[in-house]
Amino acid sequence: MNLLHDPWMPVRDDQGRRHWITPDRLSDPAWRAFDADRPDFNGALAQFAIGLLQTTTPVADGIGWRKLLNTPPDAGTLQQWFEPVTAALVLDGDGPRFMQDLDLGSDGVAVNEIAALLIESPGEQTVKNNADHFVKRAQVNALCRPCAALALFTLQLNAPSGGAGHRTGLRGGGPLTTLVLAPGEASLWQHLWMNVVNRPDFLAHGGDAARVDPQRSFPWLGPLSALQMPTPQGELAQSQVHPAHLFWAMPRRIRLDIGAHAGGLCDNCGRATASLVSRYATKNYGLNYKGAWSHPLSPYYASKEDWLPLHPQPDGLGYRHWLAWVLGAANNKQSTRVAQVVDRALSLPQRTLGGPLRLWAFGYDMDNMKARCWYESTLPMYGLADCSTDTRKGVQSEVARWLAAAELAGMYLRGAVKDAWFSADARGDFSHIDATFWSATEPAFYRQLQALIDAAREAAELPPLPTRETWHAVLTRTALRLFDDTFAGAGAVERQNPRRIALAHKQLRNSLYGPKLKQALALPVDASDTKAPRKSVKRTPKETT
Repeated sequence: MNLLHDPWMPVRDDQGRRHWITPDRLSDPAWRAFDADRPDFNGALAQFAIGLLQTTTPVADGIGWRKLLNTPPDAGTLQQWFEPVTAALVLDGDGPRFMQDLDLGSDGVAVNEIAALLIESPGEQTVKNNADHFVKRAQVNALCRPCAALALFTLQLNAPSGGAGHRTGLRGGGPLTTLVLAPGEASLWQHLWMNVVNRPDFLAHGGDAARVDPQRSFPWLGPLSALQMPTPQGELAQSQVHPAHLFWAMPRRIRLDIGAHAGGLCDNCGRATASLVSRYATKNYGLNYKGAWSHPLSPYYASKEDWLPLHPQPDGLGYRHWLAWVLGAANNKQSTRVAQVVDRALSLPQRTLGGPLRLWAFGYDMDNMKARCWYESTLPMYGLADCSTDTRKGVQSEVARWLAAAELAGMYLRGAVKDAWFSADARGDFSHIDATFWSATEPAFYRQLQALIDAAREAAELPPLPTRETWHAVLTRTALRLFDDTFAGAGAVERQNPRRIALAHKQLRNSLYGPKLKQALALPVDASDTKAPRKSVKRTPKETT
């Protein structure tokens, strides 16, 4: 099987029907989205397609890029683009295989069931302890070759830590990916092409474009030892590979056992096939990605040493991340920079694009080798592409105030609920309080954001003071409502402590209308507001019952 010649990519047309296509048919305007049975597979398909297009496109300038956005190349043209990398996309056979180790050998090799390729599958220790309570064992016993290829690529992309020598990817384990989506009812091609840059910009992004040896782009085309000199544990730096390597990183040493299993139904897509894949061989000490790698599809944050890729966290994806992922942010807590494709998309005038853009963010929230959750969300970008750089900086500054105030209000609500339920020193996971608060304030945030960007785009001035006062009212009203109706006041009366709830409510109200929240929004502070609010205090066991 060759991933260029065999129809292995599931797509959905404008009628909602599924089709299986080869990569050279990606430009067909009938396709609307990828249509795999798993959301992480859809994310992997998008990154495969973008990587393939970026690796092979000959487009040299912005004029050529804009022409292909709305008039995509035909299948014959894409075949010509892809033909030079045919040998790198073979899935089976005795030679080099897509994303598989050419020189695995037999020493130290373990044979795993195919389900272990799926990131959320329970591990050996989990099964041994009979602790697979939510994601059960033996749900996937065999995969068709297209699904096996997708599972393999998804694992190599997300590559969580997996024990001694089982490497994470060049973006770490479970990276956050942010892709730009084209405006309106765009085709799949337009969504993908929005994340492909012209060739000179791509070659200048990172890596060494002079390293034209195919293995420097596709590491499975030769023994890994050729890249890991002088020792198998040696580190691989971005300067040692071609820029295309960013899309084809291979931290795990794996080889699928293809052809050893009889035919039947695939446990993922349900299609009948003459030969299923039921196991694979693996070995530790794959490519060791160290140092400053910069991937064009991920946002980064500043650490003490360098810029590091962002990863999804247990609080999910939402408007609290809009600024960091769309415009970047710099404050006392953390500085972030947006993905290269996002920064570049904002340099394109909206008249070229035909409407406002959106951002598709997705990724695994990983706890070492355990997948806690898969998150994905679509965030609006409105008319930012039509705003000047200085105007976008003004939007960035104003939104930073809104988010700082929301963080503060959410903290006040969480503290008040803890006081009402327990005491100030209570321990536990209270993230659901934050999640509820952010979700409840999201519609109002986006209404204000759209108004702000629309005004900025038209070179009009949106009066900041009334807007900030409105946002302050949203935050205070929402926090008080959630405290009264959803959290502290929602339990059975006989289980409540009215005095404790009343004190917590008073403290919450004082904090919400106090000087800190107003100062975060640069609102006027009255003299009566400057009295410090009462702090939460520890209570005796008698008081906390």
